[in-house]
Amino acid sequence: MSSSPDALLRRRDEPLQASFLELFFDLAFVLALRQLSLVLLADVSVAGVARTALLLLPLWSVWVVTAWFTDWYDRANPRVQALLIGTTLGVLLMSVAIPGATGDRAGLFAGAYVALHLGRSIVTSVTLRGHALRRRTLRVLVWFGASGIFWLAGVVWPAVRLPAWTVAVALDYAAAPLGWPTPGLGRAQPGELRLRGRHLTERFQQIFIIALGELIITAGLAFSAAGLGVAHSVAFLLAFAIAALTGRLYVTPAGRYLGAAIDERDPTRFGVLAGNLHLVMIAGVVATSVAADLVIAHPTERAPGTAVAITVAGPALFLAGRVGLSAVIYRRVSRPRLLGLPALAVIALAGPAMPLLGVAAATVAVLITVGILDSRSKRREAAPE
Repeated sequence: MSSSPDALLRRRDEPLQASFLELFFDLAFVLALRQLSLVLLADVSVAGVARTALLLLPLWSVWVVTAWFTDWYDRANPRVQALLIGTTLGVLLMSVAIPGATGDRAGLFAGAYVALHLGRSIVTSVTLRGHALRRRTLRVLVWFGASGIFWLAGVVWPAVRLPAWTVAVALDYAAAPLGWPTPGLGRAQPGELRLRGRHLTERFQQIFIIALGELIITAGLAFSAAGLGVAHSVAFLLAFAIAALTGRLYVTPAGRYLGAAIDERDPTRFGVLAGNLHLVMIAGVVATSVAADLVIAHPTERAPGTAVAITVAGPALFLAGRVGLSAVIYRRVSRPRLLGLPALAVIALAGPAMPLLGVAAATVAVLITVGILDSRSKRREAAPE
């Protein structure tokens, strides 16, 4: 195994496609997203949403940092491969802890999170000894070390767990946009954070497919448990339609331009912003997964406002994130997607008077309309003058 610092860094001729171990790492998020949806399903309330968000944020931090890590370093290097495998195990442990992460499994959840971030930073900083890019890794190590204090403080003192973890998440998400400013090490410069747009775009698409896969699994399991009645069958088909429409609205046409935008712009701003917008969209898919379970299980019931809200919130979060992504790529707003948001708000207001099946059907109608209008808009823009 070569110990040369340059051997750790990515090669110029390295393929841009995701490696097997990157895809293996993504598989851990099938369990993570499933566990998150179950936590939210068990408590569809403001407190339940806040708790689920607090658990989703560190998991997404792991995914984004790992995506940047595999873009910076040579994925054929044994140390990089070992770190990827270790990170996958860490995500699985965090996922196992999710149902009791704010309770008796807090140590496993936070401990795995802190260990994988610090462990990866320590290994890379030691290997890069004597290389100019070691400063980048040391900055990251310092910031994750600082947030780790709050993560572990929340484990040791349950009374301050939620506020301590909130501070920790804020530190983790503020670090990259600020360039990890560190006394004695300065702030990261754009040249240190250069990303390959095509690789990162592919990684975003892959994790989004994983999220959609969890939605389809949830809908299938709920349908299997509820029986094959007409109302349950229609609810299942509506859940599938939402998954298909969400996938279509995500992948076209930004997939052709996101990579170029990442290559051309400052990764400390655009790369982080693209990641955060994907977080919003994936949060929407998680909420949609919970809604699918509720609608399939109780299609003809008039649900309380919280159930209606979660049914509409999933597609709304997705559309909000997708509108934001189009805006930062094209520097303009997609009007059809934007108009879908007030339409969903109307459904949320009228929802308590309808059965859940009606709320889901109205949501599908909005997504279909947005998709048709968006396609027509793109055709008009592409037509010759």
